Amino acid sequence: MDSTRQTSSLPVPGATLHYRLEGSGPLLLISQSGEGDADRTVDLVPHLTDAFTVLTYDRRGLSRSRLAEPGRTTSIAEHAEDVHRLLAAVTDGPALMLGCSLGAVIGLHLAARHPGQVSTLVAHEPVAPRLLPAAGRVRHEAELAGIRELHRTAGLAEALAAVARSLGIDPVRQETEPGLTPQPMDERRRANFGYFLEHDVLAVLQDTLDPAALAGSTTRILAAVGATTPATVFDHGCVIALAELLGTGTETFPGGHNGNTTHPRAYAARLRALLATA
Repeated sequence: MDSTRQTSSLPVPGATLHYRLEGSGPLLLISQSGEGDADRTVDLVPHLTDAFTVLTYDRRGLSRSRLAEPGRTTSIAEHAEDVHRLLAAVTDGPALMLGCSLGAVIGLHLAARHPGQVSTLVAHEPVAPRLLPAAGRVRHEAELAGIRELHRTAGLAEALAAVARSLGIDPVRQETEPGLTPQPMDERRRANFGYFLEHDVLAVLQDTLDPAALAGSTTRILAAVGATTPATVFDHGCVIALAELLGTGTETFPGGHNGNTTHPRAYAARLRALLATA
């Protein structure tokens, strides 16, 4: 692949996906968390494009990835099939993948269902109740269901505050690298957050991830956690459970749950070092 930047769209069953390719080298797909679309990694991608062709996209239902049935909830398995089709459209060989939070769960589905498409998956703090022991799964799902209901009854601001608490994020004291691109809460981000809280959180609650299939995948899966993510929150627990399922250790990244956006330079350096050993 050459070093040019390409923005395009891909029709898939029930939607049209917006995606972007940038850089040169092995293909690296970034699948984002929450409201994250192809623009969320604006500060991370430039630190990767000299070594990788970076593929980012808008998950269906967000920003420019249009749904044939607006307001429909897409399952995590369907999101994974979108990635399967997207990778098949842009490359013939296995790709590298960074999945963050919800994006990590999408990556886990892909590793279980289409292991030949992804050689290495860095799964950063997957929001995956099905990885947890029964009691932890019940608590995790109740917390997510409560956040979804709070969004319905109290609005976006209250729901986002609850999301931050559940993920161990302190917006007031959160350290960041200097010179980050501002990402204001504009109408597009508000709409994306609304879709995520109403539909993607429901998809997590209804998820069908099969831990046994995941454990047997030929994809190299790295269970990643943020350095400042508290050990008491559920996303940290999901990382530990994933590592135990795979019989591996965990990999620590700079920052917390959103280290890819708060510490893009250091995060990119850590990611490059791990992928260099693939």
